[in-house]
Amino acid sequence: MILTRRADIDRFLAAPDPAILASLVYGRDLGVVRERAELLAAAATARPDDPFDVAVISEGDLEGDAARLDGELMAISMVGGRRLVRLRLSGERQSADRLAAEALGDHLTGRFNPEAFFLIEAGILARDSILRRVAEKAPGCAVIACYEDEPGDLARFTREALAADALSLTAEALELFVGRLPHERGVARREIERLVLFLGPGSGKIASAGDLDGFFGVEPDASLAAAANDAFGGRPVAAYAGLRRAAQEGESGPAAVRALSVHLARLRRVAALHQGGVSWQIAAKAAGVFWKDEREFLRQARLWNLTELERLQPDILAADRACKHTGAPDRVLAERLALTVAARARRLGL
Repeated sequence: MILTRRADIDRFLAAPDPAILASLVYGRDLGVVRERAELLAAAATARPDDPFDVAVISEGDLEGDAARLDGELMAISMVGGRRLVRLRLSGERQSADRLAAEALGDHLTGRFNPEAFFLIEAGILARDSILRRVAEKAPGCAVIACYEDEPGDLARFTREALAADALSLTAEALELFVGRLPHERGVARREIERLVLFLGPGSGKIASAGDLDGFFGVEPDASLAAAANDAFGGRPVAAYAGLRRAAQEGESGPAAVRALSVHLARLRRVAALHQGGVSWQIAAKAAGVFWKDEREFLRQARLWNLTELERLQPDILAADRACKHTGAPDRVLAERLALTVAARARRLGL
């Protein structure tokens, strides 16, 4: 059973079907994987933290004792009721993938304890993963793929967390806050918790965009980010001035090269997402582009295609290496790189 719709996933996590004996929760966002696995563990057994009822097995455990997984699935709860066996995988080792697939198949065919719930947590699993193929075909297994949160998800989490502490944001403040949130669930949760403490738990405050100025503060690399944006936007004079301003603020040459590299990586991600069928706006939000910068960023992304970005990558790597050599004029190297990027941007029509 493959669950894809959010409503179906939430319903299953709250009350798993007793006929389901196993579940595979996997995906790029390990924060979402962990959160959903915790919910499922709590719903699948009455005592999710009881060491006598629950076995937690890692990838390393399988390397040292391949038979341990079978043994845990055969074991019976000491006090009766459902037993929980949790297996945590990275998704990178084929040997662990194969062992997990074999144990899953045996469990679903009745070889092991029928009162055991087999919960598998994993990172990215490719389409050719044996474990994924077995899980998706088995009627007694629920498969939940976890993807990065969309802005709408982040907005919902933010509203719910703030409401729990009698806090809220205006529409403009919410858009501003969500636009700066990372898309990894665990990190985003921590940022939301930090916002709650900043606004004052239980204060009843409705914060505006202006109220968040103190929360965000002044980003130390703001000048470098602006310089990188100007370079990729085909504005050599502005990019040069931005780097000089950043140097006066204490930023180094390697930091300037890193800012250019980060901007390139973001452009590459947006271009790749769009090439895969995602709209420009959704791709920009997925890449964490600040909403006020979206228009200019997308202007660049439409002309900096993947081929051009790949051609530029060696220059950035070479500048990064050169900056780290003792005695290298790193500020000059960073400025030269920015001017090179701006010149290429101008040739592309920016």
